[in-house]
Amino acid sequence: MSETHAPFFKMNGIGNKIIVADMRGRADRVTPEAAIALAGDEATHFDQLMAVYSPLNPNRDADIEIFNADGSTAGACGNGTRCVVSWLAGETGATGFKFKISGAIIDAQIGEDGMISVNMGVPRFEWDQIPLAEEFYDTRNIELQIGPIDNPILHTPSVMSIGNPHAVFWVKEDVNSYALDRFGPLLENHPIFPDRANITLAQVTGENELTIRTWERGTGLTLACGSGACAAAVNAARTGRTGRVVKVRNPGGDLIIEWREDNFVIMTGGAKHEFSGTFNPATGAWEQAA
Repeated sequence: MSETHAPFFKMNGIGNKIIVADMRGRADRVTPEAAIALAGDEATHFDQLMAVYSPLNPNRDADIEIFNADGSTAGACGNGTRCVVSWLAGETGATGFKFKISGAIIDAQIGEDGMISVNMGVPRFEWDQIPLAEEFYDTRNIELQIGPIDNPILHTPSVMSIGNPHAVFWVKEDVNSYALDRFGPLLENHPIFPDRANITLAQVTGENELTIRTWERGTGLTLACGSGACAAAVNAARTGRTGRVVKVRNPGGDLIIEWREDNFVIMTGGAKHEFSGTFNPATGAWEQAA
């Protein structure tokens, strides 16, 4: 490996395509241009890239910056965080971790069953903290719709932030029966969301079970979205659709989401390694490991 190159690990969290970039001990940083180049290559295409840096505080295991496929940054990625945990656990044998991600301190644990639980933090419901462009007193249901005024296709989403802004549209039909690839970009960039938003379709499919499909801002349709699953679960509970512990079915697999009584949201699921390589953090040029 040349001095300009850093190790990376292509992984996935229940289908969420993740690159973990090991930037520890380096002075340089991953550039948006490098992220865009890696996302543009079929072999290294990702939904999120987790750039892992040496922590500024020795009480943490790492500081992490998250890139979307378009080179923009994300405030949270639960599936990507589990991938980082899986990689570091394989390196160190540790089962508990603490990270700084977008200013927030995130804790994660590996259970005896090998599943990884990430404390995603406390959800924010206030309109100006999501943020929204105008004031809504009750963010459990806001006035937003797409389609004909008298017969909208999607309407009245629940909105919140858990690192990323999220809008959850409740549907009664199969989430795959909607053209989310067409509606997603329009809703992501709707003027009501000044920082754009992740758009999730959610269907209640059991007493404490949801099925979701998510259009992620800066990435598009994904097989899984951890923060989207958290937003769907929390909003299902706050609107009386489910209890506070639910199974959330993504196209790529299932997550268990618990909205604890202390208001913290715990996400539990797995992570898998696909292949390793090295890359140039400035340009995104890469080579696969032998």
